[in-house]
Amino acid sequence: MAATPLAGLRVLEFTHTVMGPTAGLIFAELGADVVKIEPAPHGDHTRGLGGFGAGFFAAFNRNKRSLAVDLKRPEGRTVIHRLVPTTDVVIENFGPGTMERLGCGYEQLAPINPRLVYLALKGYLAGPYEHRPALDEVVQFQAGLAFMTGPVGQPLRAGASVIDIMGAVFGVVAAQAALRERETTGSGQRVSSALFESAAFLMSTHMAGMAATGLDARPMPARRGAWAIYEVFAASGGGQLFIGVTSDQQWVRFVDEFGLEELAADPRLSTNVMRLAERAWLIPALQEILGKLPQTEIERRCERANVSWAPVGQPGDLFADPHLLATGGLVDVLVSRFGGGDGKIAGLPALPIEFGADHRRPGLYRQPPRIGEHNAEVLAEAGFSAAEIAALAGSGVIAS
Repeated sequence: MAATPLAGLRVLEFTHTVMGPTAGLIFAELGADVVKIEPAPHGDHTRGLGGFGAGFFAAFNRNKRSLAVDLKRPEGRTVIHRLVPTTDVVIENFGPGTMERLGCGYEQLAPINPRLVYLALKGYLAGPYEHRPALDEVVQFQAGLAFMTGPVGQPLRAGASVIDIMGAVFGVVAAQAALRERETTGSGQRVSSALFESAAFLMSTHMAGMAATGLDARPMPARRGAWAIYEVFAASGGGQLFIGVTSDQQWVRFVDEFGLEELAADPRLSTNVMRLAERAWLIPALQEILGKLPQTEIERRCERANVSWAPVGQPGDLFADPHLLATGGLVDVLVSRFGGGDGKIAGLPALPIEFGADHRRPGLYRQPPRIGEHNAEVLAEAGFSAAEIAALAGSGVIAS
């Protein structure tokens, strides 16, 4: 049985792209009833993205219902206002002032439902930058993540929307905390998380290291590492592995497993700190040794030595990853460019958490919705009559 600890919560999600839909997905995957409010008549613009963004909608909108409403019309805003009294959480990630202009800002909705928790996902928290537009990539460069990721002089964004997703997770944490506080106070509140502050949080260890050592932070390819063996090595035949030897005990096991008697006996390599000083020759020496072995042999020996290792994989490898397949780590999602009934089923990563001694995972109970697929269902639950729903559809207030 899938884990659904948030069953009974009602969430209205006004979002697009990655950050907002991820927050909604977390609630939905955990059992909340998440109603995605899409702009009528065309729906979330993310449905039509190309290139790198072609899979965004399918990846982040499963387990949700879709209500497509034209919020630029007074009748559309009235629809939302009639849903708010039975809503626990509103999520939005539009630009500053957008929700207010659409009559759905916190100050406009809170009087309708004082218990409402309103999660605003923004580029920046309150302060001098708060009115700037922002993107995941923008704040990666602004906060130093791109500087730390790329080679010296070549800042490079991370290869996934890490800040969008982390900002969403922090936002859900804030919303959950507000829901918990509501149990005591009886009142909801507006909470927020933001891209820039999330990216800045990732820089904590680099900033602390600078404070501790008095040295500037270097990009990762030129970093002053904490561990001597923490490197990508090439195997014979062209494969690559990352190997991390992060303690003196692991070093003993590593050199023993690979039969490196000379390195084991070298007094210059007795401790990790001493090995750090010898990296200039030690890493090439290890590369020469490992480069003569097949990748599968290196993997077997690293496993026996109980050191940290991994093949250098690609995203496509995850479709067939034996661990994910064995543990419910992939869910079968209908991937469609426009969220319709066409498309194909692909195994996409489940929420990376589990519950209980039986390791229950969140699961899939609803495919990504078509535009306005649940209009009648959601509105009927809110007390709209069949005639009212037909009139809204006939006038284009909701997508037909």
